[in-house]
Amino acid sequence: MRYLLDTNVLLALGHTGHTDHSKAAAWYASVAGTATGLHTCSITELGFVRVATQIGLQPDIASARSSLDALKASSRVRFELVSDDLGAAHLPVFVTKPSAVTDGHLLELAKKNSMKLVTLDRGIPGATFIG
Repeated sequence: MRYLLDTNVLLALGHTGHTDHSKAAAWYASVAGTATGLHTCSITELGFVRVATQIGLQPDIASARSSLDALKASSRVRFELVSDDLGAAHLPVFVTKPSAVTDGHLLELAKKNSMKLVTLDRGIPGATFIG
């Protein structure tokens, strides 16, 4: 199985101080032997850098980028950046509020690329919730 990790899962995997690190690490351990790929996209990587810096997990942009690179390099499962060419016309029907736009977009991107979206957010139909 190939997995698209959302920003919160990336943050939790990459930072032991994240409140959900143990959940993300347990999920990773459960799939590391069978996963054929872990994937990010522009939205999730940029979100990692932005949020890690905003909430103080990293002191600056350069450190956040290095942290993401280190996470991907240390993984037993290969990380790959997936291209994103889906626009707003591809949002699923469950997206009715602004807060669901990114979730819906990531879900459709995962489906388009035969991946499963992995998230710490409840209520994304068809996603793998690890919280």
